[in-house]
Amino acid sequence: MAAGGNLKLLGTRHSMFTQRVVWALKLKGIEYEFIEEDLVNKSSLLIALNPVHKKVPILVHGGKPIIDSKIILEYIDETWKERPLFPQHSPERAYVRFWAAFIDDKLMEASKKAFASTGDDQVKAIELTVEALQLLEEELRGKKFFGGDQEIGFLDIVAGWIAYWLQFIEEIGGFKVMDSTRFPCLDLWTKNFLQVPSIEQNLPPPDELRNVFSAIRMAMCPK
Repeated sequence: MAAGGNLKLLGTRHSMFTQRVVWALKLKGIEYEFIEEDLVNKSSLLIALNPVHKKVPILVHGGKPIIDSKIILEYIDETWKERPLFPQHSPERAYVRFWAAFIDDKLMEASKKAFASTGDDQVKAIELTVEALQLLEEELRGKKFFGGDQEIGFLDIVAGWIAYWLQFIEEIGGFKVMDSTRFPCLDLWTKNFLQVPSIEQNLPPPDELRNVFSAIRMAMCPK
């Protein structure tokens, strides 16, 4: 394990955003201290470190906080050079940043709306989710991972919630968008991604995620 240099990660193991950071640290073999947060009763430390958004994850390196999962991933890759997560060349780096933003701003937002809505609103959100998945399917065509056939990288980590969290979003939200016949490339990528030891060994238990999403759904869509 590489020395983290007084490295702490504030988060919750159910958070897909926290797990992005965990996966990156594990892939690079970096030592760190994990501080589990209660997002219902947020600690004074969390609020002090991220007073603007009061969200996790927060990476604390040498006493200084780094906020936002994608920014944290870039910081980790720039600080610890071993096992690079980003491509070497600028055009490829711009490519993965673009698609990472697409995943969070388009696909994730559409799936959240599908999860948190009913009726016609849910139908429209499902359509938008499927459209976004289709674009990702085309980007994966002919590749094992988003960065190629060798190792997972930044974009795979950002998309990692699709491989694991999306099934629970579908189940509790009462809809279905992922289909191996409709999205064979994404289906194969999911299988390959979840077989990577640093990913497979750092996933929250299914029953815990079901409970978390059930509570969120109930709060958003009370009967």
